[in-house]
Amino acid sequence: MTGGASGAAPIRAEQTVASAINRAAGGRPIPGNQVRLLIDGPSAYEAMLDVIATANRWIHFENYIIRADDAGWRFAEALARRAREGVHVRVLYDGLGSWNTSRKYWRFLREAGIELRPFRPLSPVDLVSNLSRNHRKLVVADGARAVIGGLCIGCEWTGENVKGGSPWRDTAVDIAGPAAAVLDQAFARTWQVTHAVLPDEDVAGRVTPQGAAEVRVIAGEPGRERTYRVIELLAAGSLARLWITDAYLVAPPRLFQALRDAARDGVDVRLLVPGSSDLPVVRNLSRIGYRDLLRSGVRIWEWDGPMLHAKTIVADGRWTRVGSSNLNPSSLLGNWELDVLIEDEVLADAMERQFRLDIARSREVVRRPVRGPRRISAALPTALQYEHPEISPAPYRPSSRERRRRAALALRGVLSNARRSIFLPLSAVLVALGAFFFVLPTATAYVFGALCAWLALSAWREAFRRRADR
Repeated sequence: MTGGASGAAPIRAEQTVASAINRAAGGRPIPGNQVRLLIDGPSAYEAMLDVIATANRWIHFENYIIRADDAGWRFAEALARRAREGVHVRVLYDGLGSWNTSRKYWRFLREAGIELRPFRPLSPVDLVSNLSRNHRKLVVADGARAVIGGLCIGCEWTGENVKGGSPWRDTAVDIAGPAAAVLDQAFARTWQVTHAVLPDEDVAGRVTPQGAAEVRVIAGEPGRERTYRVIELLAAGSLARLWITDAYLVAPPRLFQALRDAARDGVDVRLLVPGSSDLPVVRNLSRIGYRDLLRSGVRIWEWDGPMLHAKTIVADGRWTRVGSSNLNPSSLLGNWELDVLIEDEVLADAMERQFRLDIARSREVVRRPVRGPRRISAALPTALQYEHPEISPAPYRPSSRERRRRAALALRGVLSNARRSIFLPLSAVLVALGAFFFVLPTATAYVFGALCAWLALSAWREAFRRRADR
């Protein structure tokens, strides 16, 4: 009896964690899916264009940023071609993320017969809606196959017309099977927010199973905290490994505490974040939080290449989360996001192998400076250079241990630079505002009064807005 009871306990605990994740995600796992990991823009875009090319009835395309550059026009031409062939094509873009995309681009799509809608164009008086953006990245065909991940549409993700020619580091997943139909339903929900409804003939019914992977679709909406709660549960339930890649890591204190608790309990918690970023302020805010994480046993790497834009988690060689949600308040609390949590050991193994490759191209942050051995050859020329200055010596190839030691980033320098880059500009702005109030008190009062009136109008509008009970 004792042996049977002890054997049943881990099973019950595992079922409890799975049930909690189901409730947090807003749905049970969907079996019968074939999944494939897609690394970086060239492979992800190839899969997305293949989804578009093989659609039979409809294509639903949703993205935060769609640029009118070479990469963007390839998608425009592919979508237009299918629309002219009779496939129902719908494109949903965010009114803020794609604000500078040319009208010529949108006109080309409309003239091809594509249904095109902006998600919440910027409004001067609707400040609350302006803050809540559609940050999802999805293409789905016939409700049977979909590509979801962190990639927007632009040359940054292909390396075209970009300095250095290297694509941004990003991750997506190709899903064939019933989970694609649920992703299509998530598109229908955001399409509805733009005051449009999908016709019944363009809604997936029964989808034939394609594989063995179980997929949970996490359709994040403002205030629901679905992805937030799922990640907390992954942190709380991980037993061996929790490896996180994130582009804009400014996690709420509750989530940071969950990571610290997991590390203190012996879980191998690793974070991979950008070393250089398209939003340096966000990167520096991330760096300010390094010290407490490192003290708890969390290991942190900064990517040593072009922008790291991926948003992934792999836990215990079992769970893989890929999607659009960054670990910051805007994604976790305020935006419309779309992620998948996949339970598949083959995919998790592929994700762990990719994570190891990524940290091999990164620099680990350490709490103390690491000093490597001084080499006299670094200071003095070699005999070969004395005798034959026109001949360059063979390049020195340091050992893997020396490369790791050289690659380490000292925490003190990282934190001091991060603080200066954030608080010095803030100090300058506050000094300038104070000077304006002293030197031009009347003009400043008028500006401040106009700002208060603008905010009051927005608050009044929000007070009388009717919202459906979700």
